[in-house]
Amino acid sequence: MYSIGQYTDFFISYLENQIIDKEPKNLYDPIVYMMLLGGKRIRPVLTLLTTEIFGADYKLALPAALAIETFHNSSLVHDDIIDEDPIRRGKPTIHKKWNTNIAILTGDAMIIQTYQYLQDYEPCIAKALTQAVNKMGLEVCEGQTWDVDFETRHDVTVSEYLKMIEYKTGALIATSMKMGAIIAQTSQENCDLIYDFGLNVGLAFQLQDDYLDLFGDTATFGRRLGGDIISNKKTYLYFKALELVTPNDKELITELYATRLVDNVKKIKIITELFQKS
Repeated sequence: MYSIGQYTDFFISYLENQIIDKEPKNLYDPIVYMMLLGGKRIRPVLTLLTTEIFGADYKLALPAALAIETFHNSSLVHDDIIDEDPIRRGKPTIHKKWNTNIAILTGDAMIIQTYQYLQDYEPCIAKALTQAVNKMGLEVCEGQTWDVDFETRHDVTVSEYLKMIEYKTGALIATSMKMGAIIAQTSQENCDLIYDFGLNVGLAFQLQDDYLDLFGDTATFGRRLGGDIISNKKTYLYFKALELVTPNDKELITELYATRLVDNVKKIKIITELFQKS
C-alpha cells in the first residue's frame, strides 16, 4: 500500500502519458485543458487504493481510474454551463475560455472516452465496469436534474436534498471504489459493501463542498464563492438556517431564494449573514 500522495502521483503520471496531440484542436485542446486543470483527484485515487485493499496491483486499475476521472470532468464541464460558473479550479471554465458549443462537445467526447478506457480490460471485467458506470452515469444525470429543479421549488425537504446529493455526488465516489473492487475480482458482497462506504464518503464530501461554497477561500476552493446562493440551490446550510433563524429571518431567506436578484453581491452578503446567525 502507498500513501494518498503517491497514488495521486501515479495517476497523474499515467494521465500525462495518455495525452496525445489530436485534431480538431477545438475539441481535443479543451479536453486536455480540463484534464490537466488540477483538482484533488479523489475518485481515481480511490479506484487505485481500493484495488490494492482487495489484494491486486494498483497498476491494473489505472485505465479505470482514468475513465472515472474523465467522466467526472465531463460532468463538471456540463455543470459549469448549467450553473453559469466562470471559474473552475481557479481558471476560466471551458465555456468561458472557448464557448458554450465547444464546451458541450467537449463534455460529450469525454463521456465517450470514458468507455474507450474501459475496453482495456478482459470482457468479463469490462462488462462489470461498464454496468457500474452506466448505473452511475444515469444517477448523476438524475441528481443534477433534481438539483436544477430544486432551484425553483420552495417545498424541498431534507430527505429530497440528501437523495439528490447521493445521486449527484455520492454515486461517483461510490462507483470509483466499486470499480477497484471489480478489478481486484473480489466477492460481490465486498463490491456492495465498498460501494455503500463510498456512498457515505460522497455525502460527506458534498456537505463539505456546500459549506465551502459560501465560507471557503476562493484561492483554495478554486471557484467563485456564493455560487449556490446565486443559483438558489437548496443546500444543508439553507435547511438548517430555516430551522434555526427567527420567523422574520426565515421569511427573508425564503423571499431571497424565490428570486434571482441582479445585485448578486448584495444577495450573497445578506444570506451569508443570516446563515452565520443560525
